[in-house]
Amino acid sequence: MMYNVHEPRVLIVGGGLVGLSAALFLRRQGVATVLVERRPTTSPQPKARRINIRTMELFGQLGIAEQVLDAARDLAAHQHFAAGPTLAQAERIPFTLPGGVPDWSTITPATACLCAQDLLEPVLRRIAVARGCDVRFGVELTDFADEPEGVTATIRAADGVVERLRADYLIAADGASSPIRERLGIPRDGRGTLGRAVNVYFRADLADLVRGREFNLCQIEGADAPGAFASIDGSQRWIFTTTEEVDRPLDEWPSVLRTAIGVPDMPIELLSVLPWEPGMFVAEQYRAGRVFLAGDAAHVMPPFAAAGANTGIEDVHNLAWKLAAVLRGEADPALLDTYHTERRPVGWYIADQSSIRTADLRTMNREATDATPLADPIALILGNRYRAGALIDDGSPHTMAHLDSTGQPGTRLPHRRLPDGRSTLDLIGTSCALLVGPAGTAWKTQLPLEIHELDQDWPDTVGLSPTGALLVRPDQIIAWRMPSLPSEPATELNAALDRIMR
Repeated sequence: MMYNVHEPRVLIVGGGLVGLSAALFLRRQGVATVLVERRPTTSPQPKARRINIRTMELFGQLGIAEQVLDAARDLAAHQHFAAGPTLAQAERIPFTLPGGVPDWSTITPATACLCAQDLLEPVLRRIAVARGCDVRFGVELTDFADEPEGVTATIRAADGVVERLRADYLIAADGASSPIRERLGIPRDGRGTLGRAVNVYFRADLADLVRGREFNLCQIEGADAPGAFASIDGSQRWIFTTTEEVDRPLDEWPSVLRTAIGVPDMPIELLSVLPWEPGMFVAEQYRAGRVFLAGDAAHVMPPFAAAGANTGIEDVHNLAWKLAAVLRGEADPALLDTYHTERRPVGWYIADQSSIRTADLRTMNREATDATPLADPIALILGNRYRAGALIDDGSPHTMAHLDSTGQPGTRLPHRRLPDGRSTLDLIGTSCALLVGPAGTAWKTQLPLEIHELDQDWPDTVGLSPTGALLVRPDQIIAWRMPSLPSEPATELNAALDRIMR
């Protein structure tokens, strides 16, 4: 048995998108981590592909957005939906949103992309290692004990070497079947299993066939082979998903694929066939002592716009700054309870919304499978609101029927392009910041936080007078709004920080 004398502050179990993102977010905060992943390599399966604009904003905060976009370059032109009786006959579907397609530059500084998980995970792993994260693949967590003073973990490498290490906290990003969640006895609820499906991952040269009709997803509406194609690299690698005859023998799938493609003699190389069950399962608790669930360990949902992966990355973005603040002695350990308070309702809501979307690409943003009201798709990405947690709610109204981002506490700081070309989101560093109106110079106190004065057009957009202020957390979430300058601004600000960080 080996003992780790250089104890990490946080142990991360799971080296997928969520675990690797957690390591990067914590590294940015200066927190030492060890990440262990039982697999020897990153995922060989494409899995999640849609990296939404909120996740790209978070990658922008890490300074890695361009590297992610570079990994996504093969699918840069494949943003469209298509539909038809076969792939050969399919035509693009006009992209629509319930409220119309917005001017994206007015709501985000980021660009969404398609980047298959088997391409993105190696990028995140390389960046994490380059930035000094201790990342160990081929290493399995075999045991752990959650104790009053920390977590004691036993890990085993592929060569059989067993090591015991201590950490202050543990993040379980170990997947939908999370052994850590099971060990803790945390139950899940939700809509449960929603049917059966199969992903057929294959290689075929379809570049010429789709040229000029490039797509992200192509719905096949022919009765002989209904389903949908997903483009993995836009040329050679594809996934066909169907809910029809999911248990058919392996040797039948190439014929089914040729029928769906519409080219009877198309050479097909079958890479894998993975039956799966779409469903909604959300952990009843995201925290148990010093252990935190994140990603699929916390919430399983149908793959609507890769909501599961993107929500998981937001989970650890929320958690990272809180762990850092507690470990630095800047916040009471009770702050960590707000991870569950904030992320569980959001995880539930996104999972539920993903569950009621129809599989039909033509109607998925307009029709639900039951009477549950559909959230606006952009609001689902950028407009969620924490109603309780590390914030001071002001009772202001909020809706998910459209992107309602007007400075309410618990919502993401609205993007606004600054004169120097940056976004308001770029003003937020690794600690809380105060954004004030042009007449808010009295806010500039001796408190240890950055204060940014914005122009006269900004206050109206976030519910402030020219003397008002927004207190924004390191995760770019508004924690407190003071519409106008109080008689004792330093006292009010100190009191707000105390309430938020306790």
